[in-house]
Amino acid sequence: MHKVTISGHPGSGTTTLVTGLKEELGWTSINGGEIFRNEANNRGLTLAQFGDLCSDDESVDLELDEILRQRILDSHINIVESRLAGWWAFKLNADCIRIWLNVSEKERAKRVAKREQISLTAALQANASRLTTDNERYQNMYGFLPEDPTPYTHIIEASDMTAQNVLDEAINIIGGS
Repeated sequence: MHKVTISGHPGSGTTTLVTGLKEELGWTSINGGEIFRNEANNRGLTLAQFGDLCSDDESVDLELDEILRQRILDSHINIVESRLAGWWAFKLNADCIRIWLNVSEKERAKRVAKREQISLTAALQANASRLTTDNERYQNMYGFLPEDPTPYTHIIEASDMTAQNVLDEAINIIGGS
């Protein structure tokens, strides 16, 4: 059974790629956002409340990352999507392809602006703020940054690619392994 991790910053197209891979290959998947939403629901909290809890209590992030690591090792799941999935698979020596979607700040902001129905300026500011906060947290907690290329077997430069082009490239990578 093939396994792949898909990672990238918000707005890089990871969710779109996972949806395409599932449709094209008939594979199973899990994403970090799903784990986050499930855990918020399990605790009886809204997403905003759970987000505040994660910001205030580092142990919650550690619990969520442990769930993600377990899913990476689950033989019934083909695709694991999260900013840290590639890193955890690398550290676990998981037998899988680890893809990072590299997309420029401006293109990610365009995508986020469209998805969230906000201005490009607001999306650029929100992305920059989130990236700074998240990178500080990852560096402090784990000693690495998600975009460090070390763990990835493949990096797709997707700034100027359509969703179909990214899907085709990922399928070529998976088929070539």
